[in-house]
Amino acid sequence: MRKKTLIIFLLLIVIILSKAQDKHKINVDDLIKMKRLGSLKIDKENNRLFFNITEYNYLSNKGKSRILFLNLIDNSITNLISDEYSCYDPVPSPNGRYLAYIKTFEGVPQIFIYDFQTKESKQITNVVNGVSGLLWSPDNKKIAFVSDVYPDCTTMDCNKSKVDSINRQKIKAKILTRLPYRVWNYWKDDKRSHLFIVNVEDNNLLDITSGDYDVPPIDVNGNFDYTFSPDGKEICYVKNIDSAIALSTNNDLFIYNFESSITKKITINKACDNQPLYSPDGKYIAYRAMKIPGFEADKYNLILYDRTTGAIKSLTEKIDLSINEFIWANDSKSIYFTSQKHLYSNLYKIDLSGKYETVVEGKYITNIILDNSGDNIYCFNQDLNNPSEINKINLKSKNIFKLTNFNDSILVNINMNSLEEFIFAGANGTKVQGFMVKPASFDKNKKYPLVLLIHGGPQGAWTSSWSYRWNPQMYASNGYVVACINPRGSTGYGQKFCDEISGDWGGKAYIDLMKGVDYLINNYSFIDKEKIAAAGASYGGYMVNWILGHTNRFKCLISHAGVFNLESMYGTTEELWFPEYEFKGTPWNNPNMYSKFSPHKYVKNFKTPTLVIHGELDFRVPISEGIQLFTALQRKGIPSKFLYFPDEGHWVQKPQNLKLWFDTIFEWLNSYLQ
Repeated sequence: MRKKTLIIFLLLIVIILSKAQDKHKINVDDLIKMKRLGSLKIDKENNRLFFNITEYNYLSNKGKSRILFLNLIDNSITNLISDEYSCYDPVPSPNGRYLAYIKTFEGVPQIFIYDFQTKESKQITNVVNGVSGLLWSPDNKKIAFVSDVYPDCTTMDCNKSKVDSINRQKIKAKILTRLPYRVWNYWKDDKRSHLFIVNVEDNNLLDITSGDYDVPPIDVNGNFDYTFSPDGKEICYVKNIDSAIALSTNNDLFIYNFESSITKKITINKACDNQPLYSPDGKYIAYRAMKIPGFEADKYNLILYDRTTGAIKSLTEKIDLSINEFIWANDSKSIYFTSQKHLYSNLYKIDLSGKYETVVEGKYITNIILDNSGDNIYCFNQDLNNPSEINKINLKSKNIFKLTNFNDSILVNINMNSLEEFIFAGANGTKVQGFMVKPASFDKNKKYPLVLLIHGGPQGAWTSSWSYRWNPQMYASNGYVVACINPRGSTGYGQKFCDEISGDWGGKAYIDLMKGVDYLINNYSFIDKEKIAAAGASYGGYMVNWILGHTNRFKCLISHAGVFNLESMYGTTEELWFPEYEFKGTPWNNPNMYSKFSPHKYVKNFKTPTLVIHGELDFRVPISEGIQLFTALQRKGIPSKFLYFPDEGHWVQKPQNLKLWFDTIFEWLNSYLQ
């Protein structure tokens, strides 16, 4: 008997070892194959969670979405809508009978409604510029949505006529009369985003935000910037009515009354207000608000607007947390919200007196939804080693449970290490946090090159979350120790820490990063201090460009969408409030600030081999920044390469482009570090 038991035990060991050997390092194919979950919504009447999954096809070079639901009684999953066209943004009606969703019918996103009784779908919009952001009215009779229109048109026929006329013209020239004329990666072409209401019975449309304004505003948006009152008699939405939109973050809340057709502005704050949400009892509108005009990374406070008195009260004035998403408790006596703290997106609860508590910490929680009982919150949860999956948080026990595992079959075959946090003294002795990821097949007796990844923003952060582009695991899988440091300007460490980047782009943040590298090479013997590289995008690309002119300690560098010339950046980017706040004015009113922190002023010091990456459709950090950097490198005879994407913007999104992006990056790193 003992002999048989021993044989079985040895066989199990062999199986376990063989399984471990079958695991591979994460690669681009793994990323492309992974299913991406989004648009989590609840049907409280029937205990169902709706969501969409997007899957990317390498050969077609694009993604397609389908709609599913999770039965909250037995956790079964049903694939509800799968079409030749992409279907996404599922929103169940309040009574649970219908599901509104968007289908890219013939290339244009339109609203469709699925009837659970008849099991059939019907199209209810035919809008020339497409739709986004669906929201049901409480009476199940109307759907709010957003579409781009020409503000001088009062009908959809007029908009269609204008679009058809433009498409027929052989001349493609544009006459520009105001700022901004383009945003992120698209041209506005005199169009505005308006909020519409469609009647689901007769498909009649009502533009409730007619005029020469955008709803929602072009930037500094909330999670959702319009919401019906519980009785359905009004809708609250966000709009910016300042004359110089490119200079303004003055987003305000407005209320449209359906009975009187009267619109009323309810906020007077000159900074950003957004993300309104009525309390279930109808007494309040909660929303987020900043204090500093023109500053897009100010702390978001949670504000209560009393609908009877008009009084405004901040619930989080004395709490050093910036509000991300929030939802009301069913009894209207408290609010649940998420906020980034260090590497995580934690869940908190606050009552109407301002007393708050931590519900769940050490997770990266998004898309929070409360069920009918008020006992459970459903959400997405992710970490550095796992993409988003649906989770349940029991509010009584504060335990969190994973409900879906769409990517487990891929992840089980991938060998990844967990992040390891570290803290060091940065500029002026301030504590700075970072984390590192070791190579998949790490051997403590070996030496490994170090790759420093620098995040964008600059008011952003490296967190314990999954990424399909700047994924630390991808770098670790190629044999590098990866360092992700959150220097001055990073979010999640209090507003003071975040504020210390403004007016000091190449100052304390640069020192923090260099001291972080010093800490790593001095404290971890497995890091090869002679083989170090740095890479980053957006502000991370700026910092790479700044490093080029201020140190030669790196073997090679990678600058993606990096700001190179602050003066030319000011003149070509589409949002002017950002540089004017960060550099305390314009280049002609405050030239010393722009000159002091502009990487192009330090080209004479450039020596490090650099890979430059940029997209033609990047209107936030325009292509000219990458071209100028590459020209300077070539003119100085520095080994350099320019990866140019004519069909990408600030990000790389198409599967084949993503593979080329990773291949080029690792070819560059390997040539200098291996």
